[in-house]
Amino acid sequence: MTPILLHVIFMLCGGHILHAGANRPSAPINVSITHLRADSATVSWNIVDGDVVIGYAISQQRQDGLAQRFIREVNTSSRACVLWNLDEDTDYIIQVQSIGLHGESQASKRIHFRTLEESDRFQSSLMDQDDPSVEGLDMSRQLQTGEMVIIMTVLIMWAAVIALFCRQYDIIKDNDSNNHSKEKAKPPSEHSTPEYHNGGLLGSKFQRTTSSISIIKV
Repeated sequence: MTPILLHVIFMLCGGHILHAGANRPSAPINVSITHLRADSATVSWNIVDGDVVIGYAISQQRQDGLAQRFIREVNTSSRACVLWNLDEDTDYIIQVQSIGLHGESQASKRIHFRTLEESDRFQSSLMDQDDPSVEGLDMSRQLQTGEMVIIMTVLIMWAAVIALFCRQYDIIKDNDSNNHSKEKAKPPSEHSTPEYHNGGLLGSKFQRTTSSISIIKV
């Protein structure tokens, strides 16, 4: 292979690599940690103007190296992410990358943060709630609470209707029982004809009449 041909191949390959690298987005800027709690934190960042970004990737690891986690989201324009299930009073390191149409950017600068202790949970709940991710979670909890209230109200109404129906049924049943008892206890009519057996009134009507015949001998 001649040097000229090698030079042409090198130029073509190098140009393709440079072109692909030029289309990748720049590393995220202004990476910061907000809403720090004992078991969660929110990481936010900005992108360079003009970059075409379709997602992000986050590398999260404990400073002691015992645990590492990767988060990757595409088809999103979000510039913030909530980190869950963190250990309390623990140091973490994160880096953020932007995902473009032709690949991922370089990683951002390392950001160090330390989660709060469990005793600081109440204090952390009083922090600013401007984070869109946290606001979305709060809204979801409110919707779930509202749905539970509606379900409980419907169940109580149904229980009341069933109880009212059972009460009305018992009243109707009691009235029918009372009417039936009254009919059984009703005295016989004064105009009814008494029946007498063994020689009674009816027997007297059908008594045989015996005639005596005397025979006189001459």
